[in-house]
Amino acid sequence: MKVHIHFLYPFRTESNPLHLILSGNKISTEAPKFGVMDLEQEDMQFLGIFGIYKEAYKIIFSWKKIFSQITLALILPLSFIFLAYIEVSEYLFHKIIIHELSLDYTPANSANYNKISDLLSTEWTVFWLLKVAYILFTLIFSLLSTSAVVYTIACIYTGREVTFKKVMSVVPRVWKRLMVTFLAIFCAVFVYNVVAILILIVWAVFIGPVKAGIVILLILLILYFVGLSYMSIIWQLASVVSVLEDSYGLRAMVKSRALVRGKLWVAIVIFLKLNISLFVIKVVFERLVVHGQSLGMASRVGYAILCFLLLFMLFIFGLVLQTIIYFVCKSYHHENIDKSALSDHLEVYMGEYVPLKGKDVQLEQYYV
Repeated sequence: MKVHIHFLYPFRTESNPLHLILSGNKISTEAPKFGVMDLEQEDMQFLGIFGIYKEAYKIIFSWKKIFSQITLALILPLSFIFLAYIEVSEYLFHKIIIHELSLDYTPANSANYNKISDLLSTEWTVFWLLKVAYILFTLIFSLLSTSAVVYTIACIYTGREVTFKKVMSVVPRVWKRLMVTFLAIFCAVFVYNVVAILILIVWAVFIGPVKAGIVILLILLILYFVGLSYMSIIWQLASVVSVLEDSYGLRAMVKSRALVRGKLWVAIVIFLKLNISLFVIKVVFERLVVHGQSLGMASRVGYAILCFLLLFMLFIFGLVLQTIIYFVCKSYHHENIDKSALSDHLEVYMGEYVPLKGKDVQLEQYYV
């Protein structure tokens, strides 16, 4: 039987805690398998875009086994669902367009007309059911993947033992908090879009498509997408807050909004690059796989595999990045993360401790 003892600050000789193993009557020391996130907390605030990328790569490759297991269990299905939906929905929509055109040239109330009309009704039903199923399964696997990756990195950071079995046992408890946060941001985005539509109606009624009106419309569209991007960043950070702190839902959104101040441009650039990469993969898949009949089956299969590989690597990399950005933002605001308190908070998910109060999990500020 082995007993693991972690001495946290100030009992350390390096940036990692001293790790003792008691086995029988012998005591041995060994450095924990960190190799990542071993910067001093106050130094993490100085990480720029490339520094954050470097930390993400170090985490993934230093802990290849656990991240490979998470990828196989959660991120590969998410990637498959994403690409499969593009293929199947395009196929269904193409059939619907053909039947819509056929219906226009078919005499009304004829037997053929009624047959095509019934077929169209069935196809539209299947199309919308497919869309609902896609949104549902994408949401589920996204939240599960986020829970698994954030919890894993937090365990690495605190020096806790992390195994795939433990992660998968924790994920069902964590993702419920993420769902509440998702519903909160969904409501916020819904209200945001309603306001945007009202502004668009006001523009159409009082200004219209005149020369000056077009310029105003372009400015409004730019502001709209900037606001939407900002809300997306808030959601990403709020997801991490929901796992690592006792705040979730609207409280997590407020917390993430405060955290991102000062590091907003770093977060914008990183998340913008991730979204552009996702868009490029989607376009390449549509052009070369879905609509690539002229390329031949072998080429289309090859491009499909390539897009699949790029997509799941992008997903895992993005989830690790958003967690590191959280730690960078905490450091920037001089909020010292007490590893022992965070470790205890993580044990709540295992049912080992009574849930901690906000003052216990909330990370105290330090001053430099």
